[in-house]
Amino acid sequence: MAININNLQNSTQVKADQNAGQVVQRQQATVQQSAMNQAAQKQDSVSITPQAQQFSKLQEKATNSSGIDQEKVDKIKQAIADGKYKINVEMLAKRIMQFEGDLFERK
Repeated sequence: MAININNLQNSTQVKADQNAGQVVQRQQATVQQSAMNQAAQKQDSVSITPQAQQFSKLQEKATNSSGIDQEKVDKIKQAIADGKYKINVEMLAKRIMQFEGDLFERK
C-alpha cells in the first residue's frame, strides 16, 4: 500500500493556513475590542477660559443687581430736600424730545 506524501503535506499546510487565519481573526477581534474599550473609557472634557469665567461672574452680578445706583439716588434726594438741586431745563427738554423721537421712530 502506497502512502501519498504530497496529499499529506497539502492537508497539513491547509490546516496550518486555516489555523493561522483563525489566529489572525482572533487578534483582529481583540484589537477592535481593545480600541472600543479605550474609546468607551475616554470621556469628553470642557475647560472654560479665565475670560469666560470672569464674564460669567459679571453677567451673574448684572442679573442680580437692580441697575440703580442707590448712592446717587440718595445724594439727589438729599440735594432736593436741602433745596440745592438745580434742574437744567434745557437739558431736560432736549432729553424728552430725544426720548420721544426714539420712541416714535421704532414703530
